[in-house]
Amino acid sequence: MSDAQLEILASRAGLAVDWIDANGRPQKVAPSVLRNVLTGLGHPAGSAQEIDASLQELQQVQQTRHLPPLLTADFGVGLSLAHYFEPQTPCEIHLEDGSRLHLKLDAEAILPGLVPVGYQHVSIDGQEFTLAVAPTRCYSVGDAVDSPIPRAWGLSVQLYALRRPGDGGFGDTQALEDLARVAGERGAEALAISPLHAMFGSDTQRYSPYSPSSRLFLNSLYAAPGAILGDRALRTAIDATGLAAELKHLEALPLIDWPVAAEAKHRLLQALYEGFVQGEHPLHADFSSFRHAAGEALENHCRFEAIQEARAAQGESLDWRQWPVQWQNPRSAALAEFAEENAGRIGFFAFCQWLITRCLERAQTAARSAGMSIGLIADLAVGADGGGSQAWSRQDELLASLTVGAPPDILNRTGQGWGISAFSPEGLVRNGFRAFIEMLRANFAHAGGLRIDHVMGLQRLWVIPNGASPADGAYLYYPVDDLLRLLTLESHRHQAIVLGEDLGTVADGLREKLIARSILGMRVLLFEQDNAHFKPILDWPDNALATTSTHDLPTLNGWWHGHDIDWNARLGLVDAPGEIEWRHHREREREGLRRVLSEDPQNFREESHETDQVLDAAIRFLGHTRAPLVLLPLEDALGIEQQANLPGTTDTHPNWSRRLPGDSEALLDDPDAARRLELLACARLQAAERDQ
Repeated sequence: MSDAQLEILASRAGLAVDWIDANGRPQKVAPSVLRNVLTGLGHPAGSAQEIDASLQELQQVQQTRHLPPLLTADFGVGLSLAHYFEPQTPCEIHLEDGSRLHLKLDAEAILPGLVPVGYQHVSIDGQEFTLAVAPTRCYSVGDAVDSPIPRAWGLSVQLYALRRPGDGGFGDTQALEDLARVAGERGAEALAISPLHAMFGSDTQRYSPYSPSSRLFLNSLYAAPGAILGDRALRTAIDATGLAAELKHLEALPLIDWPVAAEAKHRLLQALYEGFVQGEHPLHADFSSFRHAAGEALENHCRFEAIQEARAAQGESLDWRQWPVQWQNPRSAALAEFAEENAGRIGFFAFCQWLITRCLERAQTAARSAGMSIGLIADLAVGADGGGSQAWSRQDELLASLTVGAPPDILNRTGQGWGISAFSPEGLVRNGFRAFIEMLRANFAHAGGLRIDHVMGLQRLWVIPNGASPADGAYLYYPVDDLLRLLTLESHRHQAIVLGEDLGTVADGLREKLIARSILGMRVLLFEQDNAHFKPILDWPDNALATTSTHDLPTLNGWWHGHDIDWNARLGLVDAPGEIEWRHHREREREGLRRVLSEDPQNFREESHETDQVLDAAIRFLGHTRAPLVLLPLEDALGIEQQANLPGTTDTHPNWSRRLPGDSEALLDDPDAARRLELLACARLQAAERDQ
């Protein structure tokens, strides 16, 4: 079998045969790995005959003169259509506003850059396609706060960690509303939250917000039903289910008991639905309107949930790839029959989506009403579970046979497998980027901003065949310019900022593309150093947000005291010599941080606990940077020691289960938090005055 032909096939399928690792060393993907990854992409490569057939099929697709359903362009820039049409061909463009534009391709078959921003319908020589014309940049922080040199600040919070009386054991949208109001009153412009993607209703053991069933819909557990249906309906449902004592017990727990709390919330939602559908409820019309507008996508998601529920009751696999064949196709006659027979259950899941959607709308309204110019910043996970709702309903556009992760590096010598699937680059193009656009719209819908986890995935992702070691993967490239144009267009249409989490290995040229689009990168205080020499204030960039830490890192307090090292040692994730070296390096880092913080004469003047001094100084430091937006994790505002998630662990560390101390509406009254928010607000004002 010819490795040369195999490598040609891999390159044409968008795989990087040669790549550079995090240490700057050249690497080459082994032929056996290429064959497995190509098979996962839908290009069999197990033999010379299969390679030749796959190459011929790809070549035919890539050389065809048939137009794809959607092309993208930048406003004011011509689009070459020479691959499809002859020069001087006339064209008619049906604009979104109902008007028409008559143009002609030029001598090089370029469509002039005269088409306005939006999704425009183009007819040329008997063929039609959608042209997505993007503005030059995304809606920015400067646009939001109406300042050419913005120096805004906000908070970030793990939604489930919030508390309020009657929350049932984990944070919900009512607690989020409460926090948004008090944060806005203190001058915050934004409130970034953990992902609210739909999870698996029939598998309450799965609760990592970054491993969802679908990024199109929401986790209905976070709904605060009383906010929509009224307290009376809520009390009636609690009485009917006999859940009062259990809910109170769950609220008192120091950690979230996800399986028990989720089951209790499901029972409560079911009782609310039964009450809702009986009689003439005043919100029936709104529910019907919501369901109609959400269309086929919502129907498919609800059918998926209903099938999983039925299979769970029988002890059968929930993974759609192991369902009976007639249920694996969302449009099959068998599925339509199932839907008719289970209309009540499907209606229940639609009710849950309506409820959480209306609750999230309220939270964003509360944030904006409290004076926030941005409000909620939603979090978009890098992928969805290959056995979940989104992968099932968009099978041609998601790679359910591959998982996403990271290659081996210094921190993870065996690499990482994240257990989630990603989009198929070929499937996206083939379907006019439908799945990507609908996902963006769903996540922009009720927020003033969107944080894109692992934004490098817009350009390339490390993909691994299901069941293989993370080391046996390869980089898959995406049509990054098309994706960025669509992201820019949707940001513009929703008047929402975009943040790109660009921590880790970033391919050459991507940061420049993000900067050109006004997509803010991310700079974390703990990482802005070179061997314990921390970057001075004025060396921080003005094209990235600044933050003290993230959900995958220790809190400032925890970092200062080495709690992350303690956890790694306790769980055997680092050996004894490695632990000693780590602690010595941490001491040098502590000295380096204190040194850079001491350059500000305002710091370390007060007689107080050392940790409080460091936290206060670090927050003031970030406030003085040139970052357009500073996001302060609520854990660091409060001085909490333990982190939300310890990467590389599942059940040995309480990931995604820690709760914050105190009710959300009173959290910022904590003396430490109040002082630190005041320090941050003042520092931001001083930075604005300095930089105007």
